Amino acid sequence: MSVDGTWNLVMQTPLGERKSTLMLKSAGGAVTGTLAAEGNSTEIKDGKTSGNSVSWKASIKNPMPLTLEFTGTVDGGKISGNVSAGAIGSWPFSGSKA
Repeated sequence: MSVDGTWNLVMQTPLGERKSTLMLKSAGGAVTGTLAAEGNSTEIKDGKTSGNSVSWKASIKNPMPLTLEFTGTVDGGKISGNVSAGAIGSWPFSGSKA
């Protein structure tokens, strides 16, 4: 299952629904890319993929400085999973290939 490509994500956060664009590229079990939302873009780090599972971290500055930890599953053109923001909690995300 390929995680490569551009994904339109929706996160159900404590601050309401947040949309972002995720661009991923895999090589072996490593994943690189960018997460962009509201005019800001950040490189993802610690990206990994195995089978249809994928995980990565992204440090954001808006609405507050946080490191988000994503864990998800790819199913064809769909992706879904959870985002953890440490003490703030976690919430679901889902998306589809652009």
